Amino acid sequence: MVTHIVMWNLKEGALGHSKTENALEMKQKLEGLVGKIDGLISAEVGVNYNPKGMDVCLLSKFVDAAAQDAYQVHPLHLAVREFVHQVIESRVVVDYES
Repeated sequence: MVTHIVMWNLKEGALGHSKTENALEMKQKLEGLVGKIDGLISAEVGVNYNPKGMDVCLLSKFVDAAAQDAYQVHPLHLAVREFVHQVIESRVVVDYES
């Protein structure tokens, strides 16, 4: 199994919305991919209430690295990524196998 963790800081006012509004839209879009992309076991998105941390965190699990690779280029994920890239200012990621 592969665990994929991504954290983002968001731009204030991106696409005419607040950070919170864009974070909630990211949550809906990313969690909505579960059951639509083979090999994606789960996706949980948390919106941070601590003002000293990152704004949004994604914790997703894949059956294996090949499934994660397929997810990265899947048209549904690419559509979500297009939105995400418009509202973020920074990103960190960790991937590991267990």
